[in-house]
Amino acid sequence: MSFVLGPNQYGKAENRVVRIYRDTPRHEIRDLNVSTALRGDFRAAHESGDQANVLPTDTQKNTAFAFAKQHGVSSPEGYALSLGARFLDVAPAASASRIEVEEYAWDRIEVGGAGHDHAFVKRGGEVRTTVVTQDRSGDAPRAWVVSGVKDLVVLKSTGSEFKGFLKDEYTTLPEADDRILATSLVARWRYETVDGVDWNKSFDDIRQILLETFATTYSRALQESLYAMGSAVLSAHPDVAEIRFSAPNKHHFLVDLSPFGVENDGEVFVAADRPYGLIEATVQREDGSDPGDAWLTVPGFC
Repeated sequence: MSFVLGPNQYGKAENRVVRIYRDTPRHEIRDLNVSTALRGDFRAAHESGDQANVLPTDTQKNTAFAFAKQHGVSSPEGYALSLGARFLDVAPAASASRIEVEEYAWDRIEVGGAGHDHAFVKRGGEVRTTVVTQDRSGDAPRAWVVSGVKDLVVLKSTGSEFKGFLKDEYTTLPEADDRILATSLVARWRYETVDGVDWNKSFDDIRQILLETFATTYSRALQESLYAMGSAVLSAHPDVAEIRFSAPNKHHFLVDLSPFGVENDGEVFVAADRPYGLIEATVQREDGSDPGDAWLTVPGFC
């Protein structure tokens, strides 16, 4: 029997990089979780322990912190693009770099009705994400940017139904004309280009489109809501090639209060965290560009 090395990558995961801008009395904060990885011809390291072509993961960690100071963090995407390009420059054996960034948001503490200059409170829940992949193929390095949001918990207390579904002898779920619809949404979208994109403005706008569409679309199923949300994003943003969703149902079941002689007219529910339905979908342009390696090793999607 013979064996060969298959796909592989290595890097430094979850570097907690906090960049404070202190050049004016009104400080700014960018709070990042940065994971770096290199792909390429690293067979010698695996087969014989030869590290000559290996840029240490410790060096990758140091670079992530140094670049936060030297190049700043205007956006997770811009930071990741510069970091990934650096690794391709200094690691000749690497054919591609992959930088994943999660950003945790902080809000200014309100004092007397105004945000304090240098005191913050961490925003709960959602996390902004980006995965930037760059490789050396062709005449110039190619780059793919997949940005998104995760743990975006949304709920509609009405405006949703679920009925007319397939039934068999094991079906016990009653049909619902009016139900709570809730999910902890993961959405990631791939840009057609990395040139000329205002990453922060684009993120804010897409997030708002997702929220507004969820709120205003009458939902006969979570699948319908996701398709409407994705279509709205693609309609408003020609620079986005596709958007992918992973949406676990956060079930809310009506509590039976009849044993206590109390009527429950859709007002008291029990929130069940598991098991849960998991709905995943992609909305994409028919003539969208080749995704290349954009989604390689991005977990959690069909």
